[in-house]
This record gives sequence, structure tokens and C-alpha cells, in this order.
Amino acid sequence: MAHTYDILIVGAGICGTTAAIELRGRGYNVALLDPGPLPHPLAASTDISKAVRMAYGTDEAYMEMGEQSRAGWLRWNEEFGGELYHEIGMAFLTRAPMPPGGFEYESYQLLLKRGHTPERLTSADIAARFPAWNRQLYVDGFYDAHAGYAESGRVVEALIRKAQGMGVALHAGQQVEILIGDGERVSGVYTRQNDYFYAGQVVVAAGAWTPVLVPELASVMRAVGHPIFHLKVDNPVLFEPPNFSVFAADIANTGWYGFPQHPRQGVVKIANHGIGQRLHPADDERVVTEADTLAFRAFLRDTFPSIADAPIVYTRRCLYCDTLDEHFWVDRHPSRPGLTVAAGDSGHGFKFAPLW
Repeated sequence: MAHTYDILIVGAGICGTTAAIELRGRGYNVALLDPGPLPHPLAASTDISKAVRMAYGTDEAYMEMGEQSRAGWLRWNEEFGGELYHEIGMAFLTRAPMPPGGFEYESYQLLLKRGHTPERLTSADIAARFPAWNRQLYVDGFYDAHAGYAESGRVVEALIRKAQGMGVALHAGQQVEILIGDGERVSGVYTRQNDYFYAGQVVVAAGAWTPVLVPELASVMRAVGHPIFHLKVDNPVLFEPPNFSVFAADIANTGWYGFPQHPRQGVVKIANHGIGQRLHPADDERVVTEADTLAFRAFLRDTFPSIADAPIVYTRRCLYCDTLDEHFWVDRHPSRPGLTVAAGDSGHGFKFAPLW
């Protein structure tokens, strides 16, 4: 069967769905293709929470995008009639005094420069405000009240409903096999379900699958998996706002970050943003290893001693699409007319969803 549209978007994650909404709003006949189910269980967009923050070290351009994005999250809360974004604040804590040049220090200074009001925290402040933390180990940092987290799976669901309501054609259950066209020009796709889709423009927003569909990108984009843990804690009050916020735990040195107890799932989510494990998005098993778990338990013993032995009820290896420079790549293909690539989340793309 053949279908024709103005624009085809491959991938109904956060980037593809927001692109479909924007393009449909400009009057184009748009189709979204995704293997499904939606939200896709293996997509980076899919999870219970993603951090939303403005802090980006010395990078003022990213902080400005964070400011614009925060305003967009607040608008979405109003538009969708529910709290998809929870502005409960975020703590950036360090195991030594914040040094000039470090991520936390430079983020704090840039927030001040741009007129924000982050709160500097001493070890005594940390102990009084966030009692679950090991105050002997974490001695400095800051708290930004204008940060928080988005319920990522619910966000994708809401945006897909919006896209469909605007008239975007959603083809869930269609797995794109190859891009097709005449010579170098891309004019459509062929799917595993033996269907052809044609369009004037094809947008590949397939996350970690992007370099599989566009193999010339394999040398500059790679899929890297990072471990995520969900814990069941005995004393949830310690891990609920205001006693606990979204956090980054000396992240440049440890890689660990996390969230308060989820209001619906009843778990504390903690994950690692580090080197990760190189994986093929389709061929490799995405498992959290024993080494990952041992490192996680060591972090808990040091940072949150009261839950060092809390049961792990769920694990997941989240797949990033890393680019060489860790910036997003959203551009027309330089030598294949009709093809645009929108990928390269590099583990920090979801917070900018209102800007995609």
C-alpha cells in the first residue's frame, strides 16, 4: 500500500511528535511513523521522569534555551489541564567546595548573572533541608527553585493526542526499513510491513536508531546505554518534596542524578549519566549489569545511607543518541535532498521539548 504526504516524520518520540505538531500548525499534511506501541518502551523519551533545568555550566546559550523551555513547560501544564511538569526545584551538590571552573560553580554564577535566584547551600543547609543526604560527604552546592521534572511518558502521550487532534496521521506499527528515492534524493520510506510512504520531505527523528536508518551518520552518532534504577523506600517522607528534590550528586565526578518519590509510581528513580555502554539499538540486549548495580549500591551507601539496602524494583538501560560534540543535530542532509535529520539528544534533549 502506498501513502503520500507533504512531510513524513520517522519516530514518534519527543522530537518527532513536537516536530509533527509544529509542521501541522504551519499547514502541512504530516504523517508520523513509529513501530509502536506508543510511547515506545525502548525510546529515550519513555520513562517516568526527566529532569528540567536551566543550569548548564558556562554555556549561556543552553541556559537561555532552558529559560524558554521552562516557560513552555508551564504553558503545557495549563494547556493539558494537568501537572506534567513538576517544578519542585533541583539541588546541585558537591563533595568539596565548588571550585571556579567547575560545573556547579559556573552554573550558579551564570544563573545569578541572568537574574535568577539560586540558593547557595552549606553542609548545615543541606542537612537541615534535605535530611536524607550524607552531610559529612556533601558540603557545598546550590538549589534552583525554577527546575524540576517532567513525567516523560505522560508528556509523550499528551503530545501524541494533540498531534492527532490537529490532523497528524499517526501510523503506529510501521517500522521503517529503508529510505527510498531517486538517486540521492529521498522521497519516502519502505517499512517492514511492506508499505510505501512518499513525501516531499522526510524527517528522521529516530533517536538511537537514526544512524541505522542513515548509516553515513554512524561515524558521528552512536548509541550509548546508561543504567536506571527504581527503588522502593521504607520512609517515603524523606524522599518527597520539600525534603527531597531532583538532584545532581557531584555529577561531573560521579555521574549520579535522581528524583524524589514519584507521585504515581511510588518509587525513587536514580540514574547515571556517565560513559555508558556502547550498544546497537536493535541487535544488543539492554540490561543493567551486576557491575552497574554494585556501583549503584556504593553510591547509595555514601550518599543516602538510609536506603543503601532498599529493594530495586525495576531497572532499565536508557539509550542515548550521542553526537561527537554532544549537541543536537537538526539540519537538512548536505548531500541527500529531501532528507532532514533531527537527532542527537546526547542524554539531555527532553527538557527542551517545548522548543523542538
